Amino acid sequence: MSRVVVYPVAVCFGDCDPAGIVFFPNFSRWMDAASLNFFVACGIPVWRELVKTHGIIGTPLLEINTKFFKPATYGETIEVHTSIDEWQNKTFRQRHVVKRGDVMLCEGTEVRAFCIKDPEQPGRIKAIPVPDFIREACA
Repeated sequence: MSRVVVYPVAVCFGDCDPAGIVFFPNFSRWMDAASLNFFVACGIPVWRELVKTHGIIGTPLLEINTKFFKPATYGETIEVHTSIDEWQNKTFRQRHVVKRGDVMLCEGTEVRAFCIKDPEQPGRIKAIPVPDFIREACA
């Protein structure tokens, strides 16, 4: 079971469409930020540090799915509750629940992989097995 890390977001006027509701791609942007925030909160160094120590350049997105339930608007503070609900050999699935207080606004999942620069194909990246120290830190 993964821990849950909460990433707060202050919704600004520029995050909204002309009707005053959050433009849907902004939820993906906040979930992406919450993904990195999750690992940092679990004690994993930011990607630029992991490149130096383990060659890991980050966790590119492979798949995304989002369901929307309620709108949000500017002036509100919302929270992205992030956890990992499945580990595979080279991939993992993160779950993001976006809330305003106790009200669920949307729920999203992302499948990502830990990647390094491919030494056999310059300019390319490749997925590696999820390092044990990362799995352990996120438990």
